Amino acid sequence: MQGLNAQQLWFSKPYAVEVREQTLSPPQAGQCLVKTSYSAISAGTEMLVYRGQVPDTLALDASLSALGTDSIRYPLQYGYASVGVVDALGDGVDPAWLGQAVFAFQPHASHYLAKPEELIRLPEGINLRDAVFLANSETAVNLVLDAHPRIGERVLVLGMGVVGLLTASALVNFPLSWLAAVDAMDRRRKMAQQLGVTVFDPRQEQDMAALQQHLQAGDASDGADLVLELSGNPAALNLAIELCGYGGRIVVGSWYGNKPVELDLGGRFHRNRISIVSSQVSSLAPELSGRWTKARRFAVAWEQIKKCQPAQFITHSMPLREAAQAYQLLDSNPEHAMQIIFNYQS
Repeated sequence: MQGLNAQQLWFSKPYAVEVREQTLSPPQAGQCLVKTSYSAISAGTEMLVYRGQVPDTLALDASLSALGTDSIRYPLQYGYASVGVVDALGDGVDPAWLGQAVFAFQPHASHYLAKPEELIRLPEGINLRDAVFLANSETAVNLVLDAHPRIGERVLVLGMGVVGLLTASALVNFPLSWLAAVDAMDRRRKMAQQLGVTVFDPRQEQDMAALQQHLQAGDASDGADLVLELSGNPAALNLAIELCGYGGRIVVGSWYGNKPVELDLGGRFHRNRISIVSSQVSSLAPELSGRWTKARRFAVAWEQIKKCQPAQFITHSMPLREAAQAYQLLDSNPEHAMQIIFNYQS
């Protein structure tokens, strides 16, 4: 078998991407060659890489072998949501892998080589466009696990991007007192409403006054019991503190990169004994690790994908050659692009 030419996306410098052609050797012993069908752009972490807002002392993701443990240095490849079909096998690989539809935490590329243990088989009944959301669905499941929602609680989600929508989709069936969200973008609010979530626009005084009224219980329990900050905007943390009740929890799923965070800890936060907790999907919370594994979390994430069918959040499907336009659109007009995927089949 001869090598083939793969199209790969490279971040050449902040605000610049290019598609390069790389010759891949045939799969070696223990390797699979995967032909990509779709890959999804992360509007959170990946846009920090695009904008040069990732600390240069931090590894891209030490838990993902495809991204490596080296710190940020341009040019680089990035991306972690790829679905495709195993196209060829090296020696020693189980023949059952050939033709298997798979998900992988791989940078954007038309083809790539990977070991079987780096691939996740798609379950029965899940199509490729839904499957491309597995990474974000796993993040949403991890957020709910870290948030510990309780029956009868008032829960507020800040940010209705893809992770926010997937998290709200998981929470909407909990026996909560109420579930609400805050987002400034019309398209996101409409999608959240379609999931059954009450949504408020932070730009509208009337909306925010109505939200405050929802949070007034008339006693010491005023405020949200649980706030999930998923907007990616550091300023939202102060809004979370403002809306969180006495003894409430704020779970931060946003990663701000090197964007500065100015946090008001002198008033409401201090007197109201508010807890701020980090949620990060690369690992499991220590209190869960005795019973939960990443495999178990993936299984729950797949079930959430079946229920939510997140392909409904895709607003743009573009060939890889239009990558520069895709990132420019997400950077300058995010209200028009909920989820952009690259389509390698066109």
